[in-house]
Amino acid sequence: MATKIFVNLPVKDLKRSVDFFTKLGYSFNPQFTDENATCMLIGENIFAMLLVEKFFQTFIDKAIADGKKGSEVLVSLSHDSRESVNAIVEKALAAGGRRYKEPDDKGFMYGWGFEDPDGHIWEHFWMDPGAIPQ
Repeated sequence: MATKIFVNLPVKDLKRSVDFFTKLGYSFNPQFTDENATCMLIGENIFAMLLVEKFFQTFIDKAIADGKKGSEVLVSLSHDSRESVNAIVEKALAAGGRRYKEPDDKGFMYGWGFEDPDGHIWEHFWMDPGAIPQ
């Protein structure tokens, strides 16, 4: 069986988060969705569990980091092209996401990202493996 990754993220308002990510083209698994959480489908084996903060807190014994004041994680997702990177970030910005930096073009690698409504950073990147400096 292939390993799956579930990134668990605290959110203040689950509906707002679902609405935001739906505008970016993501879907959600209704089997793992209720008033406390939802499972966002990112890839074949990649999922983001969006958990209402009170529910998220039941899994940890320390404070929840405030994504608007600091960062604990960068979620990075690869793309097949620069255009695909731009398209998802532009959708996020139009849906209410925040621009936190300008695109980063290193020639063989291109990246750009956004902050979601809870301040989590989503980096999207394209890389040309044939052009990576040796």
